[in-house]
Amino acid sequence: MKRAVITGDIIRSREKKTENWIKNLKSVLAHHGKAFSEWEIFRGDSFQLMVEPLYALMATFHIKASMKCVSELDVRMAIGVGEVTHLSARITESNGPAFIYSGECFDDLKKQTLAIKTGHRETDKTLNMMFKLAMLTANNWSPKVATVIKTFLEHPGSNQKELAQRLNISQSNASEALKRGGFNEMMQLDEFYREKIANI
Repeated sequence: MKRAVITGDIIRSREKKTENWIKNLKSVLAHHGKAFSEWEIFRGDSFQLMVEPLYALMATFHIKASMKCVSELDVRMAIGVGEVTHLSARITESNGPAFIYSGECFDDLKKQTLAIKTGHRETDKTLNMMFKLAMLTANNWSPKVATVIKTFLEHPGSNQKELAQRLNISQSNASEALKRGGFNEMMQLDEFYREKIANI
């Protein structure tokens, strides 16, 4: 069974009260899976999430936007794509190449905030270069931009007018926030990512 495992931790979490961000993190992880078997928070500010490989990049964007809704916070994440050979009732006790790749990739992150390891060298090289470029924009999302992007990701069937009403802002403000956040480019990157992942 092939899965994507996202391993992450919250940057500057100790500078903020836990209650200021933990609800956001639990909510976004719950959006993508079942507690304990598909996601778990451990060591206070670290987490793992298991999703279908094609949805992994969009899940990381969603998590990042949720965390950056809180001023000065950010998140580091590593995606591992591969087989899951042992499924436990707790994700932290499951195992297989997807988990190994995710852990190794996370350990190698250094100053990067998003990377991937699939075991396919050329695919990893291409995607990681694109992730680095994408993070030049995403790492600088303001809480306002992050909130708009998070809302758009959570309501994919809605148009800009409906989402602006949901956020209680003007449509032009919503459009400007999406532009500043590189939302269209993010969607194009996700499309490219899905094509690459579907072929490995």
